[in-house]
Amino acid sequence: MASTFRVIDTGLRDGRRQIAFDQAMIDAHTAGEIPDSIRFLRFPPTALIGRHQALSREINLAHCRANGIGLARRVTGGGAIYFDEGQLGWELVLHRSTLGISSLTELTRRICEAAAAGLSRLGVTARYRPRNDIEVGGRKVSGTGGFFEEDTLFFQGTVLVDMDPADMLAALKVPQAKLARRVLDSAAQRVVALKELLGTAPAIESVKQALLAGFAEQLGIIPVPGEISAHEEALAAQYHDEEIGTDAFVAEIDDPGTGEGMLTASRTGAGGTIQAYIRLEGARRDRIREALITGDFFVTPPRTIFDLEASLRNVAVTDAGAAIERFFAESKVGLLTIAPADFRKVVEDAIASSAGQGPFTPA
Repeated sequence: MASTFRVIDTGLRDGRRQIAFDQAMIDAHTAGEIPDSIRFLRFPPTALIGRHQALSREINLAHCRANGIGLARRVTGGGAIYFDEGQLGWELVLHRSTLGISSLTELTRRICEAAAAGLSRLGVTARYRPRNDIEVGGRKVSGTGGFFEEDTLFFQGTVLVDMDPADMLAALKVPQAKLARRVLDSAAQRVVALKELLGTAPAIESVKQALLAGFAEQLGIIPVPGEISAHEEALAAQYHDEEIGTDAFVAEIDDPGTGEGMLTASRTGAGGTIQAYIRLEGARRDRIREALITGDFFVTPPRTIFDLEASLRNVAVTDAGAAIERFFAESKVGLLTIAPADFRKVVEDAIASSAGQGPFTPA
């Protein structure tokens, strides 16, 4: 029997309030207070960074502040994006058992293929590209990401309906490593809006209906128009005021720089980019005093990285790699196209840089 999904639309709201509503939906669904749902949303000009990203490393803060572009940190991982009124956000909140799939990788594929099928109804040929993009002719028209919170899956995506790539390039610091992976001269070549593909921008309502049709057909669900609950709105307001809407939350993770004693390394692969910042202590600088790990990867649950950083404090540098392997072996963690070995390698490379050794090479 097909599952019914409530469909809601929170319209155009301040970026931080939209993110606070994300957390409200996750918590309300986990508590059994709302049903499986599909949500549409839009933003005024906003630069959004992923949950684990370093703010000033990813965003051109001076440009954003000078031009009234909002700043917000998502509760999901992934990379920085620029969002404005010409783009549409879509989200699914559902129980792990609803689609009969428990793997985050497989759920990502199924949901992205459904979204691609929906967008193809508009007259383009959209395809899912791992790890989490939807493309037309090799160019990204939609990015996605998600995670599990207990038995609730939260999955979100964007659709570029009408945008000026120059606005995105001005607001974001696009890493050269990311461009090099795709053999592109600029980030503008990597993305494309429906307006460019179709010659005119489709109505937002048409895009919504196309996506709903794709979800219904490919996921075997029944989308039904519904109402936003007063409880969701109250939770969202609370989360906004207490945490997600604050400057402290947005700047919670930032690039600590390369000052004295700071060891750094970066690793970019198919699963994303990881940066490690390590400080050592002890007379022989043989123990980790603190570790910061940032990047555009996807990890579930999101607090995994904070727990990993805490687990590395006071660990001997010779045991750092093994400690990372133990952490992931003992934790219930979901990783999307990235592996514990990637975290181990970047931390060991940072430690090795203290002696000018270059990248770490295991014995």
